[in-house]
Amino acid sequence: MSKPSLVFVCRDCGGESLRWAGQCPHCRAWNTLEELQLARRPQAARAGAGRPSAVPLELSKIDLSDNPRMRLGWEELNRPLGGGVVPGSVILLAGEPGVGKSTLLMHLAVQASTAGDKVLYASGEESAHQIGLRARRLGAETSAVWLLAETDLDRIVAAAELERPALLIVDSIQTVADASVDAAPGSVSQVRDCAARLSRLAKESALPVVLVGHVTKEGSIAGPRVLEHMVDVVLSLEGERQQEYRILRAQKNRFGSTEEIGVFAMGEAGFSEVQDPGAALISELGPTPGSVIMVSLEGSRPLLVEIQTLVSSTPFGLPRRTATGIDPSRLQMVIAVLDKRAGLSLSSSDVFANVAGGFRVAEPAADLPLALSLAGNLREAALAAGCIAIGELGLNGEVRRVTQLERRLTEAQRRGFTRALIPRGTVHARAGIDLVEVRDLRQAIALAFPGSPAGAQT
Repeated sequence: MSKPSLVFVCRDCGGESLRWAGQCPHCRAWNTLEELQLARRPQAARAGAGRPSAVPLELSKIDLSDNPRMRLGWEELNRPLGGGVVPGSVILLAGEPGVGKSTLLMHLAVQASTAGDKVLYASGEESAHQIGLRARRLGAETSAVWLLAETDLDRIVAAAELERPALLIVDSIQTVADASVDAAPGSVSQVRDCAARLSRLAKESALPVVLVGHVTKEGSIAGPRVLEHMVDVVLSLEGERQQEYRILRAQKNRFGSTEEIGVFAMGEAGFSEVQDPGAALISELGPTPGSVIMVSLEGSRPLLVEIQTLVSSTPFGLPRRTATGIDPSRLQMVIAVLDKRAGLSLSSSDVFANVAGGFRVAEPAADLPLALSLAGNLREAALAAGCIAIGELGLNGEVRRVTQLERRLTEAQRRGFTRALIPRGTVHARAGIDLVEVRDLRQAIALAFPGSPAGAQT
């Protein structure tokens, strides 16, 4: 084998450079170039030598009925996958350490094997005994799941070709190494080459492959960014260790929507699916100052979430702005609109905003609930029982329309809510729920807290 050549690869964009530089010449990111050894392959191994030539297929004659999706036992797993696991697809599951990736994979492996299909679980981080102990704790012991404690990619591929499983799980891609690549496991070259080889195995044998990816301290998936481009589906398992609920979110999906989520509850016996997350995410304490219920849309499913805020005077010159589950820049904008357009000053107060249950709301429809929650704190007033708020705020203080308001109101009415503060001129009257149309933020505050003094401050 000839002497390998040396290049530098950007872990963000995958661009290659012949020399190291502080800034990537392709995406302009700083300190992202990593060394990559490229070994030249023999002439006989190039261009797929020794394999039969690929035959083009006419698009209209492709038979899609031969490889149906693999439906899993939990609908909360099928939902972010687009309805099930597609044969030959490569799925990347990422999440912070301790969030429950291996536990969720064990549930997935057992559900994939319920029809008698064999599942191969290859782990480079744990021994077969450790995985067996987890399976016993979860009550997931089954003869259809085969364990392989191995980090050598050649042996993993050989076992998959020999056993011909219905699903291959590799935990994790950062621990697997290809002997033909002169680099350490987890490096850019190893991750890229191993993922490419597993992807080729999946496409050629219609074998779905699930890869586990580590997450860096910045919250991004470890390894080169090209890894996310190579796979078909990127799933992110979100949640805090101290929180009961975990959310499985699709960041990329070639076979379905990226707006769908799955909600799970972590218990002593592992995960359980939460089929009605709207009821689980709402507090049962009743109306309290600083608590407002809204209906958020996650894909095709409306969810009731509770936005909580706390406003307190600060002993320091610079007030704190802390947001959990809400975009901090969005919180800053709402505070500025409250100050400028509604006359409620928060310049000398610490502000804490949170979405109950560890949920995350990124849509603009949360602007009005967040503003009313802050106004309720300042006035020491609670929103009336059975009332929700939905609306986007403009910089002039106007309440703007949001998407799919009818679906949101239908879900709120089904949950027993009887009053809704909504933007003006969006829907017609509905039986069973009182629609209060508001023009701007000042009017919304006046209608939401009619009995509280206008200038009350904490």
